[in-house]
Amino acid sequence: QIKGYCQQNNIPMVSHQRIYQFIYQDKDNGGELYKNLRTAQKKCRKKYGSGKQSYSVKNRVPIDLRPSVVNNKERFGDWEIDTIVGKNNKGAILTVVERKSAFLLMAKLNGKNADDLAKSTIRLLAPYKEKVHTITSDNGSEFARHQQIAKKLEAQFFFAHPYSSWERGLNEYTNKLIRQYIPKKSSFDNINHQIINDINLKLNMRPRKNLKYNSPLKVYLSIFD
Repeated sequence: QIKGYCQQNNIPMVSHQRIYQFIYQDKDNGGELYKNLRTAQKKCRKKYGSGKQSYSVKNRVPIDLRPSVVNNKERFGDWEIDTIVGKNNKGAILTVVERKSAFLLMAKLNGKNADDLAKSTIRLLAPYKEKVHTITSDNGSEFARHQQIAKKLEAQFFFAHPYSSWERGLNEYTNKLIRQYIPKKSSFDNINHQIINDINLKLNMRPRKNLKYNSPLKVYLSIFD
């Protein structure tokens, strides 16, 4: 990110290999720079077969019926939605990310239930209502009020296939970025709205390789210039 951002903005910078060398040399000397790396603490291992129950989600519209324009990321307004949960499955954070810009919205939920999630989703996306064309989620029961969300936002709501996280790959990746700040098995008791907003802003200002080292916020603003 550092190297790509500097190259994009004509700022002299050493290679990314040299940056990593410096960080690990610092670690060998007792330094703590390595703790700022997203994968510093442990390697991520993808879990299979742990999909959420979908028996309580009625009238789901499968992703197969989603307009093809969504796949090509040709327009702003196609969103992916998910939740991350706290220690012992207590507490949840709603994450909504826009596919073209990777622009992220986050909110702490009062509880991981369909009513609370629907209200929070509508509140988060209401300011962007004219740019909410589609929303895609997994099959978790917390999305049982998908029709209410779709109606309020005048959008289409689609469900990915079970155990097919790659169909919402940007949201999955974004959640991993969030876990840099809120590691798995963390208690959400002390995670307040200010902390959520700070993390949200940091990720929206982070240069992304898939955005040619622009930030999601910069891409988002450029769309509406």
